[in-house]
Amino acid sequence: MRAVRQPGPQRRPPAGPQRPQALRRPAPAPVPAAARLPNPRLTGLGSGLFCALVMFLLGGLCAVLFGASLTAYGVLYLPVCVLTAVWVRRGDLMTAPVVVPIAFAVGLLPVADGDVGTGGKLMGLVTALATQAGWLYGGTLVAGLIVIVRRVRLMQRRRAAMRAAAGARPPG
Repeated sequence: MRAVRQPGPQRRPPAGPQRPQALRRPAPAPVPAAARLPNPRLTGLGSGLFCALVMFLLGGLCAVLFGASLTAYGVLYLPVCVLTAVWVRRGDLMTAPVVVPIAFAVGLLPVADGDVGTGGKLMGLVTALATQAGWLYGGTLVAGLIVIVRRVRLMQRRRAAMRAAAGARPPG
């Protein structure tokens, strides 16, 4: 048979020493939105493949949704340039301004107008590159500026670390 517990006076924990306030952990700080964003580090080859693949997909998307609008393609090119320049790793910084224009040309393949045949498609590609040079140069400039700023900051950090190491070294 099971014993049934009768309600009685409520038990309180013993009035022993309380945990001091200093040992309590504070609530974790909220994570800023920027820390939740992806932050991949692409190699030179990886950044080239990323940029070329994304531009090719965006070119196909522009051809389907916007009727091969080169302006829409150029506008979509700028964020890809920024992401490529931001996500390339430190050792491969100088590859970003090189792969970005190549990816622009790769992405133009589905967008460029041309007659039937290889010659017609090639002529459409050259025409699109000539008429959209502003987007091409602008995106390359954006990627180049981001890479230069990242490179300068990297060099400043290295110099500061060398100064700190030289100052921490005992004279002798």
